[in-house]
Amino acid sequence: MVVATETKNTDRQPKKVIEVNEITVRFAGDSGDGMQLAGTQMTNTSAIFGNDISTLPDFPAEIRAPAGTLAGVSGFQLRFGSQKVLTPGDQVNALIAMNPAGLKANLSDLEPGGILVVNKDAFTKSNLDKAGYEANPLEDDSLQGYKLYSVPIDTLNKEACKDSDLTGRAVGRCKNFFALGLVYWMYGRPMDASLSWIESKFGSKPSVADANAKALKAGFYFGETAEMFPVCYLIAPAKIQPGQYRRVSGNEATALGLIAAASQAGKTLFYGTYPITPASDILHELARHKNFDVRTFQAEDEIAAMVSVVGAAYAGAFAATGTSGPGMALKGEALGLAVMTELPMVIVNVQRGGPSTGLPTKTEQSDLFQAMFGRNGEAPLCVIAAATPADCFGMAIEAFRIAVAFMTPVILLTDGYLANGAEPWKLPDVASLPKISVNHPTDPGSFLPYGRDDNLVRPWAIPSTPGLEHRLGGLEKHFETGEVCYDFENHHRMTETRRAKIDGIANVIPDLEVTGDASGELLVLGWGSTYGAIATAIDRCHENGVKVSSAHLKYLDPMPKNTGDVLKRFKRVLIPEMNLGQLLPIIRGKFLVDAVGLNKVQGKPFMVGEIENKITELLSNGSKS
Repeated sequence: MVVATETKNTDRQPKKVIEVNEITVRFAGDSGDGMQLAGTQMTNTSAIFGNDISTLPDFPAEIRAPAGTLAGVSGFQLRFGSQKVLTPGDQVNALIAMNPAGLKANLSDLEPGGILVVNKDAFTKSNLDKAGYEANPLEDDSLQGYKLYSVPIDTLNKEACKDSDLTGRAVGRCKNFFALGLVYWMYGRPMDASLSWIESKFGSKPSVADANAKALKAGFYFGETAEMFPVCYLIAPAKIQPGQYRRVSGNEATALGLIAAASQAGKTLFYGTYPITPASDILHELARHKNFDVRTFQAEDEIAAMVSVVGAAYAGAFAATGTSGPGMALKGEALGLAVMTELPMVIVNVQRGGPSTGLPTKTEQSDLFQAMFGRNGEAPLCVIAAATPADCFGMAIEAFRIAVAFMTPVILLTDGYLANGAEPWKLPDVASLPKISVNHPTDPGSFLPYGRDDNLVRPWAIPSTPGLEHRLGGLEKHFETGEVCYDFENHHRMTETRRAKIDGIANVIPDLEVTGDASGELLVLGWGSTYGAIATAIDRCHENGVKVSSAHLKYLDPMPKNTGDVLKRFKRVLIPEMNLGQLLPIIRGKFLVDAVGLNKVQGKPFMVGEIENKITELLSNGSKS
């Protein structure tokens, strides 16, 4: 429901305040225009204000594409509301375009009649040519379908900072804060948090801090005083569970989860890695927390990083690594060594577009096959996936819990959307976190390196423990002694045992839960970051009286024990994936159910409408397309 009210301005025409449930805003401009910073500040401010939020940063693939070109456009989309927000939004309600390229690359996502704020100073002939415009869209009536606000941001920013002793180029870098201030006024956001951040960030450079603060305030008061803006919007705080919250990205949550798992077990956390987009921020975050007994190691390549993790696990540390698809390919051989030695470790794969270098800054879910089968020989291990940015915290802990309990490598799948996206995260009570018990044997009398308990789990013996010397390596092991063994029947037995051990993890993971009716015509089955779009689509369908159910797999190998029973209670199963169909053939082959796919490989997450439309199609005509 939208409610319009008016506020009084003594010297101006009254401006209308419209109350809305949620808003989706996108900042877009050149990669040097500070769009990520503006978006992050808007996110933090909205979180402090009490709104629920979801974000979608969009980085250019090239480190520094030519300024003003489409290849160099950087964007940041934020959806904030007074109700639960699970996605960064489908169509954009307001687009802030700092140059022609930002406009051209993003205009198609702006809703009809949406708010379009452009920096008209940037619409020079040179910039128009770089963006591929034959005519100036601000002058040819091509933008008539939008609420266009053509603002001389460069000029107004320079005027705000005219007393600064900064160079003209340095003053120009403040224009993102002018734009941010204008958006703050448009949506009733306070400036306090950003002003405090500016002081904290640039306190040692008073001139820089002063210029940015002046730009922010100038943008805010321009919106308040300019006659071109007759309306502003109010989005009330969301009703959320009481507690202490912070904004968290998926990569930050993953890092904190790894730390929490090691701390709960009283263990050193070793993180051996090689920098790769979009996983590098996990390393950056972990490097900030050495006070929690975190050891970070930046190896010379992905192979060395993976082998270092195997060595750290052998030495008794909680060992982890993080990478993306190309890095997973290089880690494959050492991952096989980890499977053969049956050592506990966590491998985080922040998926991105492929193959090869592919789309390094865009999101995709195309590494499921790689995680499940991307090693030579029969090399089973546990594969799990996070559903939201905040969920990365809990799933990182869960990855270590399973790894230690079953002496196995665990692959945790996230993706670029989760890694860079952010949402409010309620800080957990440390006492409520899962306890991870570690048992290192010390009795040489009963020790067998590959002797197994009831769960087929071998002991985790620490090197230098008296009497527990044993051999590890990539060659096949004797079923109990761990000595190199080429016996054919022993190899068959060990292969079956390694698979059975992984299958046994199903006994200690939660059942697959169904949202909606427990049986019916259609079940939407998701995994990973499709969660938000699917959940929102299901909610919309239920509001419209459409009967459809959903379930979300966070455990992929093994799957929950009741997965087959759940699937067979529905006539049809729809599986949305950001790939060409990878969970789909696994589900069809394993459970023999009538499943169809909805596939997207555009480097962007699903829009809610895409899933909602497919649900309608399947329920209305039974199409198997």
